[in-house]
Amino acid sequence: MTFSAASRARRTTLALALTAAAILGGCASMSPSAPAMVADGVLTGPNGMTLYTFDKDMAGNGKSACNGPCAANWPPLMAAETDKPTGDYSIITRDDGKKQWAMKGKPLYYWVKDSKPGDKTGDGVLKVWHVATP
Repeated sequence: MTFSAASRARRTTLALALTAAAILGGCASMSPSAPAMVADGVLTGPNGMTLYTFDKDMAGNGKSACNGPCAANWPPLMAAETDKPTGDYSIITRDDGKKQWAMKGKPLYYWVKDSKPGDKTGDGVLKVWHVATP
């Protein structure tokens, strides 16, 4: 079975287009993306769980006021060493040297008593924890 020159050219063009799409798709996945999403008006982590802010954290100082036992109840939204700030999201360094995501300078946390996406049981705890909003 032989192919015409036009048919070979179309197949070659198609193969090049598919290769280019695969390469560009791979590059797109490497671009920085937001560490949180918005659901029902609040920020959620990649796992769909509600994120919170803590009134004792001072926006923009690059620190978390919730460490040790506090962080056991309010786990930080951790950032990987390779993550980079993007948009309103920055990265702070915690007391233990690990990285944590912050929104508009405020560190972001989960609440251990939220059991499923959509739970917001940490909102208002001790009047210092609040759902994080965009």
